[in-house]
Amino acid sequence: MGEIVSYARGVTSRRASQSVESSGYLARPSTGVGPGVVVVHERWGLVGHVTGIADRLASAGFVALAPDLYRGRRASEPTDADRLAGSLRVSEIADDLAGAADYLVAKAGSPSALSGDQDDDRPESVPRVAAVGFGIGGSLALWSATLCEWIVAAVGFYPTMSWDGMRPRWSEYAAKSALVHCSDGDGGSGTPVVQESIRAITEAGGACAVYDYPGTDHAFFNDDQPEHYHASGASTAWARTLGFLRTAVG
Repeated sequence: MGEIVSYARGVTSRRASQSVESSGYLARPSTGVGPGVVVVHERWGLVGHVTGIADRLASAGFVALAPDLYRGRRASEPTDADRLAGSLRVSEIADDLAGAADYLVAKAGSPSALSGDQDDDRPESVPRVAAVGFGIGGSLALWSATLCEWIVAAVGFYPTMSWDGMRPRWSEYAAKSALVHCSDGDGGSGTPVVQESIRAITEAGGACAVYDYPGTDHAFFNDDQPEHYHASGASTAWARTLGFLRTAVG
């Protein structure tokens, strides 16, 4: 359903060159157009589970772009995944995510992303893109809304990354929204990372909905990991995610 595309990186750091390109997996609905969603992968990289999520979003009517933050590298073992995650540079991730949002606005042919239902005080001319992420990508998806004006809604599945070093500009969440899915195995919604996110987003004037999933482990949405996958929790979280995205950007 999808294809690998290249796109110019954003300039959130003011140091990246527009001539530098990133790549990612782009999936479109059958109509070819729809609201834009950036999909942020887990520590494993741009693996089949993530491209499958982009395909599922496309089937639901969204144009989904999953950036390849590891530049073609993949992990199959936890130690390799941790090593790759540890090699990420905050400034490069920021530019990759901002560039992906720019690509969706400029290239994806998504009129509803440019004009969605205006139920907030953001100008009608501001494009509307969402971000959805998993694990470390869950944290990065929430963070992305503090980096890019276009990203007005973010979904974080079991985010666990500390905000230390990322320095989110939480004030950018004014009139934006977030949805957080929390696993029991990570400590649920009571963890410092989630609590700080809720507090900062709401204090900025944004909206933040948080759900706990009893009996679940980290990665409960990942059906490629049967030891962690929780079918009912994943089904409920997906339905909530689609509803949230349709309200926010669809």
